[in-house]
Amino acid sequence: MAHPSALDTLIDLANKETDAAAKRLGATLRAGEEAGQKLDLLTQYRDDYAARCQSNLASGISTTHFNNFQVFMQKLDHAIAGQQKVVSDAQLQIAQARVVWQACEQKKMSFVTLADRASKETARRELWLDQKQNDEHAARTALYKRNPS
Repeated sequence: MAHPSALDTLIDLANKETDAAAKRLGATLRAGEEAGQKLDLLTQYRDDYAARCQSNLASGISTTHFNNFQVFMQKLDHAIAGQQKVVSDAQLQIAQARVVWQACEQKKMSFVTLADRASKETARRELWLDQKQNDEHAARTALYKRNPS
């Protein structure tokens, strides 16, 4: 069993490691959320632009405007595809950061469990020593009462 102060040091280090992993997980969650919001904005903008162009087509537009619309829609589609990749990468990073945090948390809890066991063992030994001393004292007292000389 490791020395209690060594376990306390390991617990402190594991706490710091877990806190750092939790901060990284939080940062990746925020980045993933932002990437998702950007994707939603791009998709909404594309849908709005397509609807506006559709209404313009109904009222009649020039070939140049129609070609510009098609080129711009391709650029939007390309941007959306790129942002979908960013969202996918962010989700992967979130999953990896979550695994790291869980491993750190498990390691910390292992050290805490070892420290609890060591503390219980120390308390058990102290209780045993106290009981032994009380038994010896009672035996000496009983012996003295029988033989007061």
